[in-house]
Amino acid sequence: MSDDTPQDDKPLLDIRNLRTYFHGEDGVSRAVDGVSYSVHRRKTLGIVGESGSGKSVTAMSVLRLIPEPPGRIESGEIWYKDTDLLKLPKKAMRKYRGNEISMIFQEPMTSLNPVFTVGDQIGEVFRVHKGLSKRESVQEAVRMLELVKIPAAPRRVNDYPHQMSGGMRQRVMIAMALACDPGLLIADEPTTALDVTVQAQVLDLMSKLKEERGSSVLMITHDLGVIAEISDEVAVMYAGQIVEFGTTDELFESPMHPYTLGLLDSRPSLADIRQKQRLRPIKGSVPNPRQHPSGCRFHPRCPFSTAECRNEAPDMRELRPGHTVRCHHTEKILEGTMERHEVETFAVG
Repeated sequence: MSDDTPQDDKPLLDIRNLRTYFHGEDGVSRAVDGVSYSVHRRKTLGIVGESGSGKSVTAMSVLRLIPEPPGRIESGEIWYKDTDLLKLPKKAMRKYRGNEISMIFQEPMTSLNPVFTVGDQIGEVFRVHKGLSKRESVQEAVRMLELVKIPAAPRRVNDYPHQMSGGMRQRVMIAMALACDPGLLIADEPTTALDVTVQAQVLDLMSKLKEERGSSVLMITHDLGVIAEISDEVAVMYAGQIVEFGTTDELFESPMHPYTLGLLDSRPSLADIRQKQRLRPIKGSVPNPRQHPSGCRFHPRCPFSTAECRNEAPDMRELRPGHTVRCHHTEKILEGTMERHEVETFAVG
């Protein structure tokens, strides 16, 4: 990597042509298949897509937490600052996990150990990475609980996970993730299990902590509302690939890929609810990663697909500054000159 780039202009995280596959008796699952994107300093990148699109596998690859076997990072580069994480020995990688790069997992009840207090679990981060004593680590755990707005922190530090609500457990996970002031925070569906009110509180907390601590955030979700709330840029994933990338404002105001258009159209609007209109889901389903369709991977579900889409895989193209798309016919679709057709209920593969 060149050293003549100003430090603030360099991406904090730069993923280049990443491929992560899972090998089984029934074939190879290409969960992540040539993914490239960057997360810049003090920015939030949202990764959005349906379940099975490869969002979480990409994040687990960054931390090198893919179970081997059956999983394996086949190729690519994952640069964090000036280090390619994929070239580090496993022992050296440990100093990055929870220290330089932290992750908030989707379901805190399965991520927190039920037989240890939350204070013990937050404190372990300080003991492992900062070398603090037991007493010092508990004091730091109290400070972190106060930081994430858990009331009566000196008392709640002795609670076990089951004694806390879902929202509080998620705050504990955030406290653990932020304990060592990581440069990059990966949040994998952090609000899925929370009600709307608590969800808003958690997103507001994450935004404030990012501003105060100067961290970058990689937000993984299927919820476009969350993306709109917290992200500076958005990468749309489908079938192991990025199909559209741009700023949040650009992507919501001028989406260019048929899949992105479908995701946005499937959101219920207030007018739809008042008029009792049915939702407009994308027909079909995400293809089996062991058997991706030929050509464009979205073509079995796309109302604009042509023979070219079925036979030739499109490349990512920059149609506007900083806004790229993987589609043969974007210009015609946006102009309204492409003819729609009916889509089968289920995707092939």
